[in-house]
Amino acid sequence: MRISIENGKLCDPSNKLDGKQDIFIADGKIVAFKKKPEGFKSDIKIDAKDKIIIPGLVDLCARLREPGFGKKGTFKSELNAANSNGVTSICMPPDTAPIVDTPAVVEFIRQRARETNRANIYPLGALTQELKGEQLAEMYLLKEAGCVGVSNALVGIENMEVLRRAFEYANSCGLTVFIYAEDKKLKNNGVAHEGAISTRLGLPAIPETSETIAISQALLLIEQTNVRAHFCRLSSSRGVKLICEAKKRGAPVTADVSICNLHLTDMDIANYDSNCHLQPPLRSERDRMGLIAGINDGTIAAVCSDHQPHDANAKCAPFSLTEPGASTIEHLLPLILHLVNRNEVKFEQAISLITSQPADILGVNKGVLEKNNGADLCVYDPSANLSIDKNNMLSTGKNTPFHGWELQGKVTHTLLNGEVVFSTD
Repeated sequence: MRISIENGKLCDPSNKLDGKQDIFIADGKIVAFKKKPEGFKSDIKIDAKDKIIIPGLVDLCARLREPGFGKKGTFKSELNAANSNGVTSICMPPDTAPIVDTPAVVEFIRQRARETNRANIYPLGALTQELKGEQLAEMYLLKEAGCVGVSNALVGIENMEVLRRAFEYANSCGLTVFIYAEDKKLKNNGVAHEGAISTRLGLPAIPETSETIAISQALLLIEQTNVRAHFCRLSSSRGVKLICEAKKRGAPVTADVSICNLHLTDMDIANYDSNCHLQPPLRSERDRMGLIAGINDGTIAAVCSDHQPHDANAKCAPFSLTEPGASTIEHLLPLILHLVNRNEVKFEQAISLITSQPADILGVNKGVLEKNNGADLCVYDPSANLSIDKNNMLSTGKNTPFHGWELQGKVTHTLLNGEVVFSTD
C-alpha cells in the first residue's frame, strides 16, 4: 500500500518539523518528505490542504476493558474511539481481570491487539502479585513477555519494605515503575477533593496530603534504589512541586496528568455530576493552575486520557456510590488544543505532551515523524468545530464530563503502520 499525503502542514516538535511538506508512505513506513521518490505511484492520495499532520498520539493510560469487563468496552469499540482521535499507541494498566501478573495474560492482551490491529498496545505488568501489595510479581518474566513497565495500578502498597524490594527488583530488570500516588488511609473512602465544595455537598473528602505523602514516601525510596519511576496522573499543585524538587536533585522521575484535571475543578461536581467523579479527584483551581505550571516548566512530561469507559449503571447512583472515571480517549486532541487556544500551553508543547514525550517514557520509538520509521500519524483540521455529544461517541462508555462542550480541531485521518484506520472521507 502506497499513500501520499499532500498539501498539509507537518508538526513534529521532536524532529523540529514545522511547515508545509508532502509525505510519502510505502510498506508501512515513511519513505520520503517533500519530494516524491522516483517511480512512486500512490494507491491512496490524501489532500491535507489547510490541515495539520502530527505523529500518531501516544496515550499513557487507557483502559480498554479487556479482559474482564466486556460490558464496559472491548478492544474493538475503544480502539475505534481512539483512532477517531488520532491515537495509535496506548499504554494499558495491569488492573484487568485477570490481573496482568503472569506472562499468559500479557500474551492474551498482545493477541487481542494483533487481532484488532487498530493500535500499538503496551501493557504494564503488576508490581505485586494480584496487586495485593504483599508478594512481588515475576517482573523479569513479565518484561520478557512484553511489558514495558510495572505498576500496582490504583492500589497503593502500604508496606514500605515491600515497596522498597519492588523498586530494587524493577531496577535490576531495567523496568520503569509507574506509580499512582495515593495514601489509602488518608483517602479513607473519600470521593471528592477536601475543600468548601465537598463540605457543602456533604461528600466524603480526599485531602491533598493523600497524594503528597504518598509521593514523598515513594521519592525517598526512589532516591535510595535509583529505580526509574513515573508518577501517574498528578492532581495537586504541591505534588507537582515535590516532583520538580526531586528532578532538580537528579532523581530519575517523570510525571503525567489526566486531561480532565487540566480542564475541570471541584466546582464541576457542584450539582453532583457523577461524570465528574474521578480518581484522582478534581481539585481546586489553584491545583489546576499548578498542573498547568508543571507542564510549562517541564515537570510534567505527558498528558493522558486516563480513559475509563463505564456502563450506564456505574454512573446512575448517588455520587459517592458511583464508579470513578471518565470516557475521554476520543477527545484528547481537541481538549489539549483547547488549552492552546486559551494560551495556557504552547502549541508545540501540547503536541509533544501527547506524542514523543510519552513515547520516551515508555521507551518506544513512536510519536515521531521520521523517514524509514513506521507511518503512525494523524491528520486534523484545526479550524473545524467539534461538538461533544455523548450520544454520538464511539466508545461503549458515554460517561464524559465534557458533554456539550464546543471545541476546535477535528481528526480527518488516522494511519497505523501505513494503513488508514480512520477517515472521515
